[in-house]
Amino acid sequence: MPTFEFLQLDVFASRLLEGNPLAVIIGADALDGPTMQRIARWTNLSETTFLLRPTQPDADYRVRIFTPRQELPFAGHPSVGSAYAAIEAGCVPVQSTLVQECAAGLLPVTVQGSGATRTIHVQAPPARIAPADASLAASLADALGLELPASAVHAVDNGPLWLACDLDQARAVRGLAPDLSAIAALCLAHNAIGVSVFGVEDGGDAAMAVRAFCPADGIPEDPVTGSANAAIGALLHHTGGLARYGHRYVASQGREVGRDGRVAVGIDEASGAVTIGGQCVVGVRGTFVLD
Repeated sequence: MPTFEFLQLDVFASRLLEGNPLAVIIGADALDGPTMQRIARWTNLSETTFLLRPTQPDADYRVRIFTPRQELPFAGHPSVGSAYAAIEAGCVPVQSTLVQECAAGLLPVTVQGSGATRTIHVQAPPARIAPADASLAASLADALGLELPASAVHAVDNGPLWLACDLDQARAVRGLAPDLSAIAALCLAHNAIGVSVFGVEDGGDAAMAVRAFCPADGIPEDPVTGSANAAIGALLHHTGGLARYGHRYVASQGREVGRDGRVAVGIDEASGAVTIGGQCVVGVRGTFVLD
């Protein structure tokens, strides 16, 4: 029976049981796409990744990323966690820069520190941003249960497509009790992975509060979402909204589902390139046996 090294880790966390869990199958070159999708449904985490040999000469490793429902060209916490797992498993040399190959292309990775304090930063793919029309904004406002001007809603595509909503203040973000069935229907209608909401945090160690809802993919609320945070950073650069947060800030996400993660977001002032980063903690090391 084929066996594979297996890691499960929490991403965007400095302690186990916080952040966003990720399953990583290492050395998965013998697996085909349908089998990877079945494994992702089995782990039933928001994402499962598969580490593979690179096909591009400039890449250090390759990763495929699956939700329980579909493969994604890019996702943030799987990219950060997969880079950490590749180092832990000895798949790549321990060095300050790496290049990840994924369906979204070749993405620069920066490694800071070592051991328990190691932090991984991944550059997200460039985002395509479009304002929402009045109909979508109204439907989204109904699903979220609040008033929402059309100018507060954008579609941001950085691999997955996010419906991003600026709710202005953290208290509005944290107080949401959305209609998840309505959000699922909207996401399916617009081919979006989910709805992300954000607002200014009221002090503490984070500048921004974020939540992300992905019920169409079987994830009512994602704990800590790298691609959503990258999409928000790109949106703020696009709209001139970074003055409230700065070009480097920390976002808090996951408190409402008991995970309380932190995402370091950086936006290049000239190019608008966005990086997302954080720490990781390994909780499970083992062998995956495929019958």
